[in-house]
Amino acid sequence: MAMRDTISNKLQEAFTPESLQVVDESHLHEGHAGHRPGGETHFRVYIVSEAFKGKSRVDRHRMINSALAAELSGSVHALAIQAQAPGEG
Repeated sequence: MAMRDTISNKLQEAFTPESLQVVDESHLHEGHAGHRPGGETHFRVYIVSEAFKGKSRVDRHRMINSALAAELSGSVHALAIQAQAPGEG
């Protein structure tokens, strides 16, 4: 399974988001730290979920990092996160 799909599945299960987009941006980081041939190292997540209501930006990032701990300690080098509660932004 592609890492993008793994990330999507884990976030879907953990947060039941209203919207979720996971973008593989590895191609933008060729030659930078953490990049590997074949990509799947740098991702950007856009997620909207009720689970983030009343939570600070730091808390939201911690929640997502916790859900993706195995991936972040393994093959994923970087994860950019935009997490919102419904009605924000």
